[in-house]
Amino acid sequence: MRKFLIAVAVLALAAAACAPEDDETGADGTETATATTSPAADACAPETLPTFEEGQLTVATSNPVFPPWFSGKVDGSDWKNPSPESGEGFEGAFTYALAEELGFSEDQVVWVEEPFNRTYAPGAKEYDFSVQEISITPKRAEAVDFSIGYYDANQALIALDDSPVVDATSIEDLQDARLGAQIGTTGLTFIEEAIQPETEAQVFDDTSAAKAALENGQIDGIVVDLPTAFYISAVEIPNSSVVAQFENVPGIEGEQFGLTFEKGNPLVECVDQAIEALQSDGTLEAIQQEWLSDVVDVPVLG
Repeated sequence: MRKFLIAVAVLALAAAACAPEDDETGADGTETATATTSPAADACAPETLPTFEEGQLTVATSNPVFPPWFSGKVDGSDWKNPSPESGEGFEGAFTYALAEELGFSEDQVVWVEEPFNRTYAPGAKEYDFSVQEISITPKRAEAVDFSIGYYDANQALIALDDSPVVDATSIEDLQDARLGAQIGTTGLTFIEEAIQPETEAQVFDDTSAAKAALENGQIDGIVVDLPTAFYISAVEIPNSSVVAQFENVPGIEGEQFGLTFEKGNPLVECVDQAIEALQSDGTLEAIQQEWLSDVVDVPVLG
């Protein structure tokens, strides 16, 4: 009998533990609803976000970084000028606005270095996400996860003012050109698969090397994203022009920049929600207007 009573008591306790907690019985005998918190409702709270380091947002980008994506300099920084820590430039300002939307203060954002072509390589990442003008492509998405797009990007051709390609009015006019681009970029993809010049495209480790080759006459033009082309032409190589922009990169429908994450990172969903909030309240558009040039007057070749 004692064993039977113990068994009954155990079953009663188990039933009580599994009973729903949504309702309580009031003093008058009626049931009243009890406020409950859905686990999903707090999934994106900063204290519960599955970040790489607890209490901080670790963001990767290349070193050096370039305007108009990053600008300004922070005293004491180990980074070359411009510096991502300044919060200036389109991607600098966007990153800090995103961090704020996620619930992190400026001093909780920590920058680390990651070369461009490693951001979309498979494997573990020692950061939360990378931001450095990374176009979303199906091939890259096999190795990493992307956020939703935060910028619609066109590629562009920049050349010296006395280059034979400055008068190009079609892609066919570029067949004889010596063109180059940074390794792993969609600009390089566009040269190789859309333009298909007779001379093999020259590949550079970074944009600085490509610009040097252009200035030295080693190539006739370089293909970069359009805002970068504007900056190079206006500030860095004044005797150059943005010849054209290209709307369609082979294999990509509507090229967009996205943040890259380690494959399977659960943080993606919360970041996507934060980007959508910045889009909805006009913050992202305001940042774009502040830092990126108007592209209306650049002819489109396709």
